[in-house]
Amino acid sequence: MSAFLGLPPQHPSPTLEPPPPYGLGGTSSRLRPLRHRRPASSLPAAYTPYPSDLPCPPNRTMVQGFEWYCPPDFQHWRRLTRIIPTLAHLGITQIWIPPACKASWKTGNGYDIYDLYDLGEFDQKGSRKTKWGGKEELQQLVAIGAQYGVSVLFDAVLNHKAAADFAEPVLARRVDPHDRRVVLDSDSEGPPSEIEAWTGYDFPGRRGMYSPLRWSARHFKGIDYDGRSKEKAIWKFEGKEWAEDVDEENGNYDYLMFADIDHGHPEVRRDLFHWTWWLKTQLPQLGGLRLDAIKHYSFAFVRELLGHIDRHVAPGPPGSPATWFIVGEYWREDSEFLARYIEYMHHRLSLFDVQLVSNFSRISQASEHLQSCASPSSSSPGLPYGSPDTDLRLIFTDTLSLWKPHNTVSFVTNHDTQPGQSLETPITPFFTPLAYSLILLRANAGLPCVFWSDLYGSFGVTSTCTPSSEDYSPELGLDDAPQLHFPDPQHWKPPICGGQVLPKLMLARRLWAYGTQHDYFDHPHCVGFTRSGHYSQSGGAGVACVMANWWEHASKRMYVGVEHAGECWTDLLKFCPGEVVIDEQGWGVFPVAARSVAVWVSRDAEGREGVDAFELDTDVYGFNKRQQEHVYESQRAPAVEDEPEDWMVAARGAAAEYLAMTAGSD
Repeated sequence: MSAFLGLPPQHPSPTLEPPPPYGLGGTSSRLRPLRHRRPASSLPAAYTPYPSDLPCPPNRTMVQGFEWYCPPDFQHWRRLTRIIPTLAHLGITQIWIPPACKASWKTGNGYDIYDLYDLGEFDQKGSRKTKWGGKEELQQLVAIGAQYGVSVLFDAVLNHKAAADFAEPVLARRVDPHDRRVVLDSDSEGPPSEIEAWTGYDFPGRRGMYSPLRWSARHFKGIDYDGRSKEKAIWKFEGKEWAEDVDEENGNYDYLMFADIDHGHPEVRRDLFHWTWWLKTQLPQLGGLRLDAIKHYSFAFVRELLGHIDRHVAPGPPGSPATWFIVGEYWREDSEFLARYIEYMHHRLSLFDVQLVSNFSRISQASEHLQSCASPSSSSPGLPYGSPDTDLRLIFTDTLSLWKPHNTVSFVTNHDTQPGQSLETPITPFFTPLAYSLILLRANAGLPCVFWSDLYGSFGVTSTCTPSSEDYSPELGLDDAPQLHFPDPQHWKPPICGGQVLPKLMLARRLWAYGTQHDYFDHPHCVGFTRSGHYSQSGGAGVACVMANWWEHASKRMYVGVEHAGECWTDLLKFCPGEVVIDEQGWGVFPVAARSVAVWVSRDAEGREGVDAFELDTDVYGFNKRQQEHVYESQRAPAVEDEPEDWMVAARGAAAEYLAMTAGSD
């Protein structure tokens, strides 16, 4: 990479204050050098404990409050509100919710965004509510979350729009999908083609409320569908240019999908900046944003947007930082590049640790083919003992947390990487608890984010409730809109380890993952670390974690601190029986089962009894309740009664509504 990040001249700012200067013109690959080099080690930097005479703050933990395959029952905001107390008990401090704006159809997840200013308030695209629920329910979720110390992060989709209200004639040229800088041969000479672009947005249900802007072709740069020829291609509008300060994948990755927003247009910028302010007025206790797909739009625009939020939307008290937490989705495994991006944004936002997830996937998949360590010979089937592809000592190699631990959000799976999705990144089931132990219990490994399906299960790829964006056509009307299919409980896949291991890891983070960290990454297939604890959290109790990805039992001698001498520690997860007594020098020998993880905590640690007794109710969809009601109903005379208000009722009502709308259509 070259020596600096240069950007094109900035557009006039719609805010009251001028934006900061952005340097020279250039592309996203021209990055300034990092101010601080990463440590030479492949492990996160050593943790410096809080002073012994000062309390340390509780650990923060994020949860992604949805999966791609959640049922379109319009009940999800209510569902999340009901479990907020449980999430708070587990140590959750932030919940990332799905896009809450009106999508292209009422079953849409929201990434196919139609109207930013409709949070489930107006009758548009088949319903008043979004797939997730109504505006009032969203407001209640945010308020209840604030009461329990769980701040809500709003998933903001600002890159594109879908499901336009009408088409317009637009002059455009087709570009190479693999290099968007290149106009295809048939269009490179002569006048541009006139296409029928679905770029007209009147928002008839909203009727100008909250924002008077009616979007048209002048507010976009390109689109992927010509209504006249019915051709799917990437069309760049005549007179428009892709932003230069975007990711350079595919030559220039400004265009992603649907109608690509022109962030350089003054009306667009003014409206998007105003939207962040308006969002704060509608959800006063909102905790921040998750910015979707930021690799696809101008870096300069993102920095201006962050400055606008900090000055006008969510400023902190004088001398204090801004109140909104902001994390961006920049899907790229080059952590050095992401670290430079964070510096360009003045460390004002965090990014997801993509490389770490890739490492989890690679090592977990390769571990399935690891030879038995008892006979590591070239004649044995599978990968040899000590293979780099299975080496746990390399798990943090090239990860973002090495560069920017305080601006990193670490995760194991999300809605894009789960099975059946565009960024699917498989992690073998045995390895998932190991991965969560690493992001939840270690220091300086970023802010951990727990995935919905790993807590509450998934409907997976068997679900047909959510249409893919690939099935979308801007010409869809009520007659041919996606059919309403709702998942059967038989398609529900329970969470890992029955949903009882991950909650214990989360509670261990909340209670005991504090203080000095000692690393024992000294073996390719068995590693460990300890946290000595801090007096201000759970009476100073600590934790020891050891894991293995080979086929043999193992153990590791580790130091937990002389203050724990004489304590009797047991495995919180109950994968390893027995006890470990800490010697007078503060050392213990901690076993681990084959292809497993063990989390050792003093059996007398503050909070231990409650953790051992805790069982997470994973039945957030009410399957057990409905089964019990079905048995009860079958034992008495049939009667016509109102059914419980749950997602099955909502499903039937939505299907009836759809049939009523389409009745009599040609």
